[in-house]
Amino acid sequence: MLLEGSCHCGSVKFTVSSAYPYPFNLCYCSVCRKTAGGGGFAINLSGRYETLIIEGKEHTSIYHAIIDGKESPAERHFCKHCASALWVYDSRWPELVHPFASAIDSELPIPPERTHLMLRSKSSWVEVEKKPNDKCFSEYPEESIAQWHKRLSLEK
Repeated sequence: MLLEGSCHCGSVKFTVSSAYPYPFNLCYCSVCRKTAGGGGFAINLSGRYETLIIEGKEHTSIYHAIIDGKESPAERHFCKHCASALWVYDSRWPELVHPFASAIDSELPIPPERTHLMLRSKSSWVEVEKKPNDKCFSEYPEESIAQWHKRLSLEK
């Protein structure tokens, strides 16, 4: 599925191909919730890095989070004008890019279940809206984005 995304002010537009476009992974870690905002969590999708096309790249900047006292190699790309979170790229998995669902303008499919992860880091004011088939994890689940889509026969 071709995903089209942009920042709020329109300075950055991008497209990326994704076989795994369901926005199901809700991450409550401090980095996601503080840099991406939202309901106390952020949702990342998965795309093929080689297909990422960016218009207005000069309007982006990169943030490397400090995790356990060390700079993360993960690059959190955002618009330097409006601060919209756009995508995460990590050289440890060079074939992947993870756009934030909040930056996607394309119609995304509704997931049949969701995964709530990094719940040990969630803010106390956040109530987890768990549906009957949802899975909850205090840290990371073992199942990857690709494995989740394959298990539910949802690849695009």
